[in-house]
Amino acid sequence: MGTTRTTEKRTDDETVPAQAAAAEEEKAADPEGAETGGAEETEAAEEAVAAAGQDDDNGENGLGEDGENAASAPPATGVAAGAGAVVAAGLGLASVTGTWLGTLMAERQALLGQIKLQTGKATDQIATVYGTPWHTTALVNGVFAVLAAIVAAVVLTRPRAPWVRAVAWAGLALAVLGILISAGMYLDLFGSLPSIPKGPGPGA
Repeated sequence: MGTTRTTEKRTDDETVPAQAAAAEEEKAADPEGAETGGAEETEAAEEAVAAAGQDDDNGENGLGEDGENAASAPPATGVAAGAGAVVAAGLGLASVTGTWLGTLMAERQALLGQIKLQTGKATDQIATVYGTPWHTTALVNGVFAVLAAIVAAVVLTRPRAPWVRAVAWAGLALAVLGILISAGMYLDLFGSLPSIPKGPGPGA
């Protein structure tokens, strides 16, 4: 047993120097190849370290494709989109509740109708004094509703901030509602024009 262990130990001691000597012989036989391989490994390691550092810098500075796009996007675009969404919501609300311009145009048409009646140019008093101003108000509200729908659609054509899209969708919904109400007013769907009942003549 002791002899076998001593023999194995001597064999190992002889093998290690032999491998080291063989490696030195190979290096001496091809010194350029060894230097080239070491240089290539060193360059590859340096490139890997540089790439890792560049990725870290990009991550910290928020660069890259997304970072460059975010940095290059002008802040005025977000402001304009928000203003457009608010304008669309305001126009949509005005189309539903009515506007000062619609009221003014309706009063003007009522005055013109009275003038026509007094001069004998109109015979239907109800349609002239009541129907025409009513339809004029419907037209003005419909124009505001269409403008609100156009502005809201333009804002929603591109990705926006969540609050901008929410306000724009609200403006679009009000615009659609305003269009429906205006159409109903103009077509007398909510109520027909009042008419004078026909009765017996004075001599009957």
